Order: sequence, then C-alpha cells, then structure tokens
Amino acid sequence: YPKDGPFGEKCLIAMIEIFILPDNENLWEDTGSDIKDNVTENLRNAESLIKEVKDPFRRAMLEGYWLVAHKKKDTLERALQKFYEISNDESLKPENSTSDATADQLASQSASGGGDDEGATDSSRVNVPALVGLAITLQMMKQTPKARNFLKRVSKANYNPAVDDDHERGWLLLADIYIQNGKYDLALDVLKRATQANKSCSRAWEYMGLVYEKEQSFKDAADYYEKAWKLLNERDAAIGFKLAFNFLKAKKMIPAIDVCHKVLAVHPNYPKIQKEVLERARLSLKQ
Repeated sequence: YPKDGPFGEKCLIAMIEIFILPDNENLWEDTGSDIKDNVTENLRNAESLIKEVKDPFRRAMLEGYWLVAHKKKDTLERALQKFYEISNDESLKPENSTSDATADQLASQSASGGGDDEGATDSSRVNVPALVGLAITLQMMKQTPKARNFLKRVSKANYNPAVDDDHERGWLLLADIYIQNGKYDLALDVLKRATQANKSCSRAWEYMGLVYEKEQSFKDAADYYEKAWKLLNERDAAIGFKLAFNFLKAKKMIPAIDVCHKVLAVHPNYPKIQKEVLERARLSLKQ
C-alpha cells in the first residue's frame, strides 16, 4: 500500500478493516462455530498492520475491533474495557467532533431513567465510533439491553460523514435488535436512515426485506431483497435464496426460477435452493 501521500493512512485502515470486518458480514452475529484458520491468519495480518496506523483514535478503535473479532470471552472483556477507555479519553476523538459525552455519562443517564427521553443526550457530542464498539461488544456478550441503550444515543446523534461506517454499523445492529424483538416499525425507521446515508448498504436493504418477509408481505420483501442482490452483483447465495423464495411466495414463478439459475451457476453445490424453490416453482407452472 502507498505509505506516503495523502491516501496512505486511509489505505492502511481499509486493509485492516478487510481483515477484521469482512464485507457483508455482521461482526456481532454468532456463526456457531470456532474461528476458521483463514480468519486467524487475517487477524495476525491485522495485528501487525494496526501498529503502523498513526492516528491515535483510529488505532485504538482498530485495536478494540481486533479484540472483538476473536469472539472469545476474555478478548470481548478486554475490548469492552478498550472502548470504554476510548470514550472517556478526551484526547481520543473522531474527526469533526467536539467534546464528546462519555460512555460513563450515557450509562448514568440510562440508569437514572433518561434512556428513552428525546434530547437526553446532546447529539452533537456523542462519540459514535466508541459507543458503537461498546454496543457490538455488549451484544456479543449477550447483554442486549445495555447494547440497545448505547445504540439509542447513537441513533439520535447528528450524522458525521467522517465516521459514516460507524453510524452504519450502529444502525444495522439496532435494527437487528428491533427485528429480533418484533419491533418492525422501529427497525424500518432505523434502516431508512442507513439507506439515506448509503444507498449501497446491501445489509440494510436485506434487513428491510426480512421485515416484510416476517410480515408476510412477500412482494415487498422481494423488492428489497432484489436491491441487496443487485448490489452484491447477483452472486451471494444466501440473498439469492431469500429473493427466490419470496418470489415463490409472491407467486412470481418465472423470476424465482431465473434467480435460482443464477445462484446455481455461481454456487452449483447449493441443493437447498433447487429443492425448496426451483422444483416447487417449476411444479407450480405445470399445474
């Protein structure tokens, strides 16, 4: 990567994030399996590159996410401490921020009953990256209520393009929590903010599809899944299955079959879509 010049630091940070924050994958999701060898190798590579980051705030944040990416109890506890330290350290701030409200101050507000009051936090003074890091870590530690309280502060914060990825992670996690709790209207409100800020956020469109699928509005679900599908160059097997399945449920057999063919062309060893969607769609056309 170009170590010199105006883009050297940005390239370095982008490389590290690829290693520890893979595209189209939520860090807080439980894969139900141990870390694979390639992930371990990625984390080793990231560890050496993080030391080269000059910006103290970004280096500290990446160190926190590096700990989170191990998905182990001890590293999650260390990550939680790391993100608390970042939030409470006045010398560590994201770009274009003023003196931020610390995690301790926000936690105190939540404990005193100010958790859901509009204006409980000065939105221009929230350290969004640190609080999102805290929320992700807490969610992975199965402490969802605490994670949600921090994310509510993030959702009220003014949008800062300098930390757009952090805003997006926070919105997606909050939407995920709302969906799990059946609060679909709240999830859609958060997801609309994500797509307004970044129309190429495939995960936000996917979550919108999931909301409408849960509400059994299969045509609308297919519309949103299709947006995610196209953003991923029509190559993601999981999104392709969801799109084809909702086309099937919406009685759009030809589009369902077309998507199945595209998925199988890229992922020939994906029998689930053939059995659960393709064969059923073909049978429906014959009837």
